[in-house]
Amino acid sequence: MPVEWQPVRQSRTHELVLQSIEEQVLAGELKAGDRLPPERELAPVLGVSRSALREALRVLETIGVLVAQPGRGPDSGARIVRNPDDALGRLLRLHFALGSYSLHDVLEARVVLERSSWGAAARHAAAEDLDAAERLVDRMGQPDVGVAEFNDLDTRFHVLIASSSGNALTSTLTSAVRESVRPLILHALESADDWPSTAGALNAQHAQLLKLVREGRGGEAADLVERHIRGLHGTLVDENDGNDGNDGNDGNEATDAAEATDTAGGAEGDGVRRSV
Repeated sequence: MPVEWQPVRQSRTHELVLQSIEEQVLAGELKAGDRLPPERELAPVLGVSRSALREALRVLETIGVLVAQPGRGPDSGARIVRNPDDALGRLLRLHFALGSYSLHDVLEARVVLERSSWGAAARHAAAEDLDAAERLVDRMGQPDVGVAEFNDLDTRFHVLIASSSGNALTSTLTSAVRESVRPLILHALESADDWPSTAGALNAQHAQLLKLVREGRGGEAADLVERHIRGLHGTLVDENDGNDGNDGNDGNEATDAAEATDTAGGAEGDGVRRSV
């Protein structure tokens, strides 16, 4: 059944265009993959200017429900998509920077999400997902991996496990929360006194986490990933609050990560101070 478009009122025009498109999505008239009519056709049907329509479409593209392709070919125009990860990550990162959420709240949310993800992954993860995670761990273990690449690989590793858990919303939220603190995590890693040792200690935990998931030991994986995250939690909170380390360990925290892991899963409590 073709979508029936209705003219919208002129006040706050682009918001009313948004409302009209939202109503079509909620009613099931528009679905992921559907294309909107060309601007020159849709604008007069809605009773708005093309500039107001473009403004509304830009908002939809920003929030990850529409992608616009310029040109005149078969792939050109605006298409409804499902791409919430980047949009939520950008939104959460901005609100975190504005102080809408405290660092403590963001990191506690990450603990809750990842405990759930790793526990569920031990029950539901497909072998190909775990193999892909293994390749990320292998790459993070290479001596030529720098801090920025390690941080990117680490993000992909945690998001992949969240995705493999079978809960798409958990995966999206995990990605958004991780992205919101990416600059702080990168700064923490760049501050490591002995980066190779720090990377080795962190990746040993990655390997142990993956081993626990493969063996179906979800509870142990959940406990380990919480320790893995909280190692960085204390460091970031201290730095964000302007705490330069009253105990004199500020310059040695990164080194602590290397000393903390004598075995693949041996870091507990405050052991890994710069885990990701």
